[in-house]
Amino acid sequence: MSATQSPYEAVLHAARDVAKLDCALDAEMLGTALLGSIYSVAQNDRAAAVREFVSEFLSATTRRRTAAATTIREVFAALVPDAAGASQVRRGAQAPSWTAQLGRVRPTGCYAYGDVYGDQTSYLVTFAYEDTGDGGPEHAVVALVDHNIGITKDVFVGSQADRVLQQVREMCAEDELTWFREEDPGRARDEVDHYMAITDGLSDLPSDGSLATDRALASARLALLPTTATPRLPEPPRPSNSDLVRDFLGSAEATRFGLTSVDADAEVASLHFCLSLLLDHAASLPGADPLRWSPAVAGLFLLDWVHRRAVLDMDDAAMLPRVTRAWSAYTTRRRALPESAATQTDEMVEEMIPEFARLYATGERRSPATAAVAQLISEGVDPDDSDAIEAWLDANRHRLDEP
Repeated sequence: MSATQSPYEAVLHAARDVAKLDCALDAEMLGTALLGSIYSVAQNDRAAAVREFVSEFLSATTRRRTAAATTIREVFAALVPDAAGASQVRRGAQAPSWTAQLGRVRPTGCYAYGDVYGDQTSYLVTFAYEDTGDGGPEHAVVALVDHNIGITKDVFVGSQADRVLQQVREMCAEDELTWFREEDPGRARDEVDHYMAITDGLSDLPSDGSLATDRALASARLALLPTTATPRLPEPPRPSNSDLVRDFLGSAEATRFGLTSVDADAEVASLHFCLSLLLDHAASLPGADPLRWSPAVAGLFLLDWVHRRAVLDMDDAAMLPRVTRAWSAYTTRRRALPESAATQTDEMVEEMIPEFARLYATGERRSPATAAVAQLISEGVDPDDSDAIEAWLDANRHRLDEP
């Protein structure tokens, strides 16, 4: 590609053989891959960037009459129907017969599956063309929602729906730590759309998977689902944090890990401080459910969040692993997870504790604010005493001014 070639010419060149493809699905897969390059490099709202590009492409190529140009225009209009000018795109005289099937699909099944911990849920929707000869085979759209980071982490379009569905069923049947069910189509769309909007605003996309390349086609398909989910039965109210702490401290798990025998003032203070950290961390996650605990959540807490957000003294650092072990056992029992889930979580927490201790000792993951508070405490300054902080700043101004 020459240095002066416009992005529209580059797309036309990449799509030069689009009219020679066998079916609408093949063309839509090519089109979504081309738009994926726009999505992946966008700086702000990625969905808006794709929509704007399609609008500008349709405007810039309106006089092109080759079979490839008119066909890729139709493909883009089908993939991004809300782009300006998409509704005015007409079928070209040389267009292959399958262009009449672009976007002409109906949903044939909707499912969800995920892990018993609640870390991730995948939504799988199958679609069939009105004319499978020109349209292509029944295919599947899979969208992965990550509940720990609160994004649609990946989307995937599989050209063989029956094979994708069979593989998922078999995987979930063989693993007791996963589940599978039929899903309400409106709920699937609501969940994926909600978290996809967050993904669209990320400065950096997840590096694995087909999120960028399949995003346009997956979104066009999911837009065919109902916009409102069937109402669920009301869930029982969650216990308050104070009730949860009271129940935990009276539990067999707290007894097993020696938390009910804590009586020294310093240890009691550390115990309650560590429990407050667990609850604060849960509040920072999507859903804010303290009982949704897993190896992944434990890793976020022990190896990242607590170092960035909390200042631990030696008593706290000694207490936190004990509290975390007990909390892991308590939450898996409260949620009636399989014994293998409890075992897996316990083993993973045990593996994390040495790294937690190392990070505590080095302080390498402390945020600047946490490091500053730790420095104050180490020098005997109460971080809640504004007069003491002001006096410390005055006494150490020369240190703060050094480059």
